[in-house]
Amino acid sequence: MSTVPENLRYTRDHEWLSDEDVPAVGITAFAGEALGDIVYLELPPVGTSVTAGEPCGEVESTKSVSELYAPADGEIVAVNPAAAADPSLLNSDPYGQGWLFRLRLTGATELLGAAEYAALIGAEGHR
Repeated sequence: MSTVPENLRYTRDHEWLSDEDVPAVGITAFAGEALGDIVYLELPPVGTSVTAGEPCGEVESTKSVSELYAPADGEIVAVNPAAAADPSLLNSDPYGQGWLFRLRLTGATELLGAAEYAALIGAEGHR
Protein backbone atom coordinates (compact mmCIF):
# COMPACT_ATOMS: atom_id res chain seq x y z
CA MET A 1 0.00 0.00 0.00
CA SER A 2 1.16 3.53 -0.74
CA THR A 3 2.54 5.71 1.99
CA VAL A 4 0.63 8.94 2.67
CA PRO A 5 2.86 11.74 4.04
CA GLU A 6 1.22 13.60 6.93
CA ASN A 7 2.56 17.03 5.88
CA LEU A 8 0.64 17.20 2.58
CA ARG A 9 -2.97 17.79 1.57
CA TYR A 10 -4.69 15.70 -1.11
CA THR A 11 -7.40 15.75 -3.78
CA ARG A 12 -9.80 12.94 -4.62
CA ASP A 13 -8.07 12.92 -8.04
CA HIS A 14 -4.77 11.84 -6.39
CA GLU A 15 -2.82 15.10 -6.52
CA TRP A 16 -1.02 16.49 -3.49
CA LEU A 17 -0.32 20.05 -2.36
CA SER A 18 2.50 20.94 0.04
CA ASP A 19 1.91 23.13 3.07
CA GLU A 20 4.04 26.12 2.02
CA ASP A 21 3.39 29.77 1.09
CA VAL A 22 3.78 28.83 -2.59
CA PRO A 23 2.90 25.14 -2.52
CA ALA A 24 4.40 22.44 -4.68
CA VAL A 25 1.94 20.14 -6.46
CA GLY A 26 2.44 16.54 -7.50
CA ILE A 27 0.70 13.21 -7.97
CA THR A 28 0.52 10.67 -5.18
CA ALA A 29 2.38 7.38 -4.99
CA PHE A 30 -1.04 5.69 -5.33
CA ALA A 31 -1.57 7.47 -8.68
CA GLY A 32 1.93 6.56 -9.85
CA GLU A 33 1.39 2.90 -8.96
CA ALA A 34 -1.97 2.86 -10.76
CA LEU A 35 -0.50 4.50 -13.88
CA GLY A 36 2.57 2.28 -14.10
CA ASP A 37 5.82 3.50 -15.67
CA ILE A 38 5.40 7.21 -16.42
CA VAL A 39 7.09 8.15 -19.69
CA TYR A 40 5.80 11.64 -20.61
CA LEU A 41 4.59 14.72 -18.78
CA GLU A 42 2.79 17.79 -20.07
CA LEU A 43 2.82 20.63 -17.54
CA PRO A 44 1.09 24.01 -17.68
CA PRO A 45 3.35 26.94 -18.62
CA VAL A 46 4.46 29.41 -15.95
CA GLY A 47 1.90 32.21 -15.73
CA THR A 48 -1.08 29.95 -16.43
CA SER A 49 -4.14 30.47 -14.22
CA VAL A 50 -5.72 27.21 -13.10
CA THR A 51 -9.03 26.35 -11.47
CA ALA A 52 -9.46 23.67 -8.80
CA GLY A 53 -10.66 20.40 -10.31
CA GLU A 54 -9.99 21.47 -13.91
CA PRO A 55 -7.43 19.72 -16.17
CA CYS A 56 -4.08 21.52 -16.38
CA GLY A 57 -1.76 18.93 -17.92
CA GLU A 58 -1.27 15.27 -18.76
CA VAL A 59 0.65 12.31 -17.40
CA GLU A 60 1.36 9.53 -19.88
CA SER A 61 2.43 6.05 -18.84
CA THR A 62 3.09 2.83 -20.68
CA LYS A 63 -0.53 1.92 -19.82
CA SER A 64 -2.54 5.10 -20.43
CA VAL A 65 -2.78 8.88 -20.59
CA SER A 66 -4.34 10.63 -17.59
CA GLU A 67 -5.26 14.24 -17.08
CA LEU A 68 -3.58 16.22 -14.34
CA TYR A 69 -6.07 18.27 -12.32
CA ALA A 70 -5.39 21.52 -10.49
CA PRO A 71 -5.74 20.94 -6.74
CA ALA A 72 -6.64 24.59 -6.11
CA ASP A 73 -7.27 27.91 -7.82
CA GLY A 74 -4.06 29.75 -8.55
CA GLU A 75 -1.29 30.76 -10.90
CA ILE A 76 1.57 28.50 -11.97
CA VAL A 77 4.77 30.23 -10.82
CA ALA A 78 7.30 27.44 -11.49
CA VAL A 79 7.50 24.04 -13.14
CA ASN A 80 9.91 21.25 -12.26
CA PRO A 81 12.39 20.87 -15.13
CA ALA A 82 13.80 17.66 -13.62
CA ALA A 83 10.38 15.95 -13.74
CA ALA A 84 9.75 17.20 -17.28
CA ALA A 85 13.14 15.80 -18.37
CA ASP A 86 12.72 12.53 -16.44
CA PRO A 87 9.02 11.71 -15.85
CA SER A 88 10.01 8.46 -14.08
CA LEU A 89 10.67 10.67 -11.02
CA LEU A 90 6.89 10.63 -10.52
CA ASN A 91 7.19 6.89 -9.89
CA SER A 92 10.48 6.82 -7.97
CA ASP A 93 10.11 9.95 -5.80
CA PRO A 94 6.54 11.33 -6.11
CA TYR A 95 6.72 13.41 -2.91
CA GLY A 96 10.26 14.73 -3.45
CA GLN A 97 12.06 15.23 -6.77
CA GLY A 98 8.86 14.27 -8.64
CA TRP A 99 6.95 17.46 -7.80
CA LEU A 100 5.28 19.00 -10.87
CA PHE A 101 4.74 22.73 -10.36
CA ARG A 102 4.39 25.48 -7.78
CA LEU A 103 1.10 27.27 -7.41
CA ARG A 104 0.41 30.76 -6.05
CA LEU A 105 -2.99 30.20 -4.47
CA THR A 106 -5.79 32.63 -5.32
CA GLY A 107 -8.66 30.91 -3.54
CA ALA A 108 -9.56 28.47 -0.81
CA THR A 109 -9.96 24.83 -1.71
CA GLU A 110 -11.34 21.68 -0.15
CA LEU A 111 -8.50 19.23 0.31
CA LEU A 112 -8.19 16.01 2.26
CA GLY A 113 -5.84 15.44 5.16
CA ALA A 114 -3.54 12.42 5.19
CA ALA A 115 -5.94 10.21 7.18
CA GLU A 116 -8.88 11.09 4.90
CA TYR A 117 -6.80 10.39 1.79
CA ALA A 118 -5.51 7.09 3.22
CA ALA A 119 -9.14 6.07 3.85
CA LEU A 120 -10.05 7.06 0.26
CA ILE A 121 -7.31 4.98 -1.36
CA GLY A 122 -8.01 2.11 1.01
CA ALA A 123 -11.61 2.11 -0.18
CA GLU A 124 -10.53 2.40 -3.84
CA GLY A 125 -8.17 -0.52 -3.41
CA HIS A 126 -11.12 -2.74 -2.46
CA ARG A 127 -13.42 -1.92 -5.39
